[in-house]
Amino acid sequence: MLDASPDTSAPVRPSRPSADDVGIVQPRDFRFSGPFTFRSGQVIAGFTLRYETYGTLNATRDNAVLVCHALSGDHHCAGWHSESDAKPGWWNNLIGPGKAVDTRRFYVVCANVLGGCQGSTGPSSTDPLTGRPYGTRFPFVTIRDMVEAQKLLLDHLGVSELHAVLGGSMGGMTAMLFATEYPLFTKRQIILASTALESAQAIAFNEVGRQAIMQDPAWNQGDYPRDGGPRVGLAVARMMAHITYLSDAGMDRKFGRRKREGAGGEGHAFDALFEVESYLRHQGQSFINRFDANSYLYITRAIDQFDPAGAAGSLERAFAPVQAESLVVGFTSDWLFPPEQGRAIALALLRSGKRASYAELSTDLGHDSFLLESPELYALIRGFLERTEGYTFDFTI
Repeated sequence: MLDASPDTSAPVRPSRPSADDVGIVQPRDFRFSGPFTFRSGQVIAGFTLRYETYGTLNATRDNAVLVCHALSGDHHCAGWHSESDAKPGWWNNLIGPGKAVDTRRFYVVCANVLGGCQGSTGPSSTDPLTGRPYGTRFPFVTIRDMVEAQKLLLDHLGVSELHAVLGGSMGGMTAMLFATEYPLFTKRQIILASTALESAQAIAFNEVGRQAIMQDPAWNQGDYPRDGGPRVGLAVARMMAHITYLSDAGMDRKFGRRKREGAGGEGHAFDALFEVESYLRHQGQSFINRFDANSYLYITRAIDQFDPAGAAGSLERAFAPVQAESLVVGFTSDWLFPPEQGRAIALALLRSGKRASYAELSTDLGHDSFLLESPELYALIRGFLERTEGYTFDFTI
């Protein structure tokens, strides 16, 4: 077990592009014009995936690294959209020239998932049959549907094989399916803070969020204008979900019971009195400005339904096609997808005769640990991506 406690003496990341960033980037759209059939059997007449790339595809077209985002993420995982951006992509600390995912060596691709709302086709997209947003008429989406759509994007980009696919949380689920659905195409997988089967508690948290959205009168059975909808319900869903991404120790260290400066007294009992309340309200409000409520319903249900062992009869059988080398990483303070669920993935891979390693990082940052500053995590990822042929990690499971 490695100690990945945050280094409070480390310098703060710059608030604008620096020499080790990929710089200013622009998203692009991949438009698939043929009919696309979902696992449910429903069909749409094509789709769009918004994506970004960093680095250069080599002559043999085999240096691609696919980055898969989590529930509330998107395609913008590194770099800056403009000099005036408030912050860079969500994994900018990991991806760039000289960083753990070195864009001088690798061609990095990240796409907003099918069913999303950041430029990819999803419930908020226009249904060509009606001229209105799909809403809940959009087909049910699974993680496999997301994977198949991203494989079409990679084909379009000319990628002959993936050097690696990596992701945390839902992104780890996506990586798992790339390795099982496209075993000859996928050479390595990195699964962070993820699970092959959500617990009842995790499903319960998602259901509370969905109910907060659907009980908001502005949801209107999923039929609402793009500039409206269940903003209160979505904000509450985000606030509640965000708590599950943190940990008790981390929240206590960051907020404790500190009260907001100038907060009202007893006469203002339901104002945001504590700093943690103000923080959660801010998280909820910022989320509703960038995310669609119906996409939240669809994607959380896709996560709940993820069960690669279900049809196969066991996780070992589900992993039978895998040829990729695997690195699975868990975090001690993650109580949403606790480390024993990551260990179960690595053990199932090993029992299937696959090359797999497991590492567990000691941190008090909760489920979101994979997104935050961690030199130990960066070293693991760099070593796994760049190791010489035949070298394997040796961690105890």
